[in-house]
Amino acid sequence: MNSKSLSFVALTLAFATGCSFAARSPDMYREDVQKLLDGQSASVQSCFETALKADKAAGGTVTVRFTVAKETGAFENASVDAARTTAPEAVSQCVLKSLEGLVLQPGDAQQGDATFAWEFRANPAKEVLAPAEPGTEEPPAS
Repeated sequence: MNSKSLSFVALTLAFATGCSFAARSPDMYREDVQKLLDGQSASVQSCFETALKADKAAGGTVTVRFTVAKETGAFENASVDAARTTAPEAVSQCVLKSLEGLVLQPGDAQQGDATFAWEFRANPAKEVLAPAEPGTEEPPAS
């Protein structure tokens, strides 16, 4: 092997290792994005808890669409799907902000178009039961 060939092999190897991205199946892609979003759960939950302070009945769904960029894995063009979102605007915008800067590592050979939804429910009011008046208890069923 001459030195020219050896240099080419070294350059090719360096280029191949420098561009690190995967070729995921659709299921793998979905699972990997879900794991990344799960890492944002505290931030997303905080959005909802802040809304609950203003409105104890706050709740609903936030549906977000975004693109996972080919090769880089960067989340891009994230937007709230207004037709499928029922949560207050403040919650929607906060969830959207929590996705800023997310990057799927390693990136993928394919671009990903994603839609994810978060369901928020206010804690239902707990029914407070008063103790029964003496002598009004029902006898146990036999």
